[in-house]
Amino acid sequence: MSETAAAIAARVEAFVREVVAPYEHDPRLGPHGPSEDLVRELREKARAAGVMTPHIFADGSHLDQRGTATVLKASGLSPLGPVAVNTMAPDEGNMYLLGKVGSPEQKARFLAPLVSGEARSAFFMTEPADEGGAGSDPSMMRTTCRQDGNHWVINGRKAFITGAEGAKVGIVMAKSEATDGTGGACMFLVDLPDPAIRIERVLDTIDSSMPGGHAVVAIDNLRVPADQMLGASGEGFKYAQVRLSPARLSHCMRWWGAAARANEIASAYACRRQAFGKLLVDHEGVGFMLAENLIDLKQAELMIDWCADVLDTGALGTVESSMTKVAVSEALMRVADRSVQVMGGMGVSGDTIVEQVFREIRAFRIYDGPTEVHKWSLAKRIKRDTLAAV
Repeated sequence: MSETAAAIAARVEAFVREVVAPYEHDPRLGPHGPSEDLVRELREKARAAGVMTPHIFADGSHLDQRGTATVLKASGLSPLGPVAVNTMAPDEGNMYLLGKVGSPEQKARFLAPLVSGEARSAFFMTEPADEGGAGSDPSMMRTTCRQDGNHWVINGRKAFITGAEGAKVGIVMAKSEATDGTGGACMFLVDLPDPAIRIERVLDTIDSSMPGGHAVVAIDNLRVPADQMLGASGEGFKYAQVRLSPARLSHCMRWWGAAARANEIASAYACRRQAFGKLLVDHEGVGFMLAENLIDLKQAELMIDWCADVLDTGALGTVESSMTKVAVSEALMRVADRSVQVMGGMGVSGDTIVEQVFREIRAFRIYDGPTEVHKWSLAKRIKRDTLAAV
């Protein structure tokens, strides 16, 4: 870890613990995430503290992935931390993608307000399952785009679009059926709100930390200027791979912080609560659960750092990020579950963030690819490599 990253992470941790954590019972928190008013208030405080978008510097350069891991783990110590300091999904991944693929003009128009924290974004890829749309298998995409002069016209429906309500910047994925060699998946940058992008409803989901929640969206004859295509026509899946591994890993970073905090709260509870004549922590059943939490947290941290090091070589890290996503999400789920169990009735109440962390990490096991999809992908590689070696 660089001294720069360590110093930034220390400032972020202090800010999240001292300033953000007291907001965890704010009445502006709802089932679809914090209100826009609360987001603005938290971000004003982050700017004042000098920790807004802490992993991206004024010249547009980033911390490397190992440094980013250090900072994002600190931001995740509260479910509101990533929202406050602008390291949350999907914005963090969208900023990374725009920084890698966007033109100078696109960066000035769409990336700058995201980095400053003045705007939120949404990534429109996933589609309704009951319509046979894209989910874990993006090749099933049904949303279409066709060129009409110097514009593209997009039609389709999207689902589970995080933060669509209240977002100012959108990245829309659609499929071109052009026969001139430019067909395939495309990405478009759009200003939001747009009357052609209609939020049908915001889903009620198990998690509640992301502003705007997760929406079902209809796209009806959305016209996008050709210069707002991100990259080249037909290259959308390639660009998705640029975004995918770092974004997948940053989920692991943020939720590591949340799980670590849940374990802190459970440990403190076990060291002050007495039952059957002694502190809970002195009962082996409880003490052993907390010991297992430490083991899982350390193993998860090492997996995150290993994958970050691979990405810092310039590799796509598809295999490594799949392995890390599986190992970390499952380990953090165990940590959150044990933390609830250690605290008993308090653990299932809203008096602490432990039950929320449990809900959020349960959803994390599905977001950016369910465990089973990653294992299936890894198994395909095992088969290919093994047969090739015969």
